[in-house]
Amino acid sequence: MNVFHGYDQLITIRDIAKRANVSSATVSRVLNDSSPVKEEKRAAVLEAMKALDFQPNLFARGLASGESRTIGIAVQMSGSSFYNLVSDGVSASLEELGYSPIYSNRKHRPGIGLAAITTLINRRVDGLILMGGDVSARELKEIRNTMPTIVVGRDISGRTEETVYIDNFKPAYELTKVLIEAGHRRIAHISGNQKHYDGRQRLEGYQQALKDHGIQPSEELIYEGDFSSQSGVIGVNSLLSRGINFSAVFAGNDPCAYGVRLALYQKGIRVPDDVSIVGFDDQRESAYMTPPLTTVHQPARELGEAAGKAIVALARGEPFEPPEFVAEIVHRDSVRRRV
Repeated sequence: MNVFHGYDQLITIRDIAKRANVSSATVSRVLNDSSPVKEEKRAAVLEAMKALDFQPNLFARGLASGESRTIGIAVQMSGSSFYNLVSDGVSASLEELGYSPIYSNRKHRPGIGLAAITTLINRRVDGLILMGGDVSARELKEIRNTMPTIVVGRDISGRTEETVYIDNFKPAYELTKVLIEAGHRRIAHISGNQKHYDGRQRLEGYQQALKDHGIQPSEELIYEGDFSSQSGVIGVNSLLSRGINFSAVFAGNDPCAYGVRLALYQKGIRVPDDVSIVGFDDQRESAYMTPPLTTVHQPARELGEAAGKAIVALARGEPFEPPEFVAEIVHRDSVRRRV
């Protein structure tokens, strides 16, 4: 089976030259804007391109300038609704600037990240965007010595111009505070993977909020998950099987909260009557959970758009200062005051 079936009628420079009644070299000069072309010939070439519905090949144009006009993007967790929105923003931003994204999706497993990054570098991309992950500071330094790199979702100390992220500590602190002010003191936390920057930040925000309100964080109330719905189910079942009492659960993200909700339902525990739940990320489905989920909204698409603009600026050697992003708590119906 020919996977390129349907592409055998691609328009070439020769086709345009024939229609415009000019040489192929003239068409090439118009496409690359490499040297002067008489206005009437330029107009004839542009008219032929329009008539033939010709789309310039950005990669081919980039060869003349030493650029590929492509940006490599390594995504830590493919399938994540949050990173899908970030990716949408990146793609829209790059395409607006005349660049094409090349994605290399990777799960959060040791070694996979560097392999994906190496593959992208070998494809001669003009820059890299790394979304999440646990690539070490030393590895990041080596990568940045190879090509322009923007990291999304991690705060890299001393490299703010090459990082686009949202502080997760403060919203996690405030979310925990919402539960404390609703009268909850036995608050469980089904955390994200602690190799992940977001997972660590959210755990630290949760712990600090408890301490600041006179509640000693308890290790028995913390279960390390992996941001999946399954880990929400497993985490809650682990707590219940050990006879650990809790009146609220701070889930590491919204999918984890969905799993928490399911596990409680299966045990006949009512939400929010018996146990309150909060999540993180404000994914689309969260407004339709039963009950609708109190969570933290992050401007994911805007984060991606900023990352796209940042990497193009770095690739061109231009200055860029990433904007500051603020996460906000979305109050819904999954939290009830404890009497």
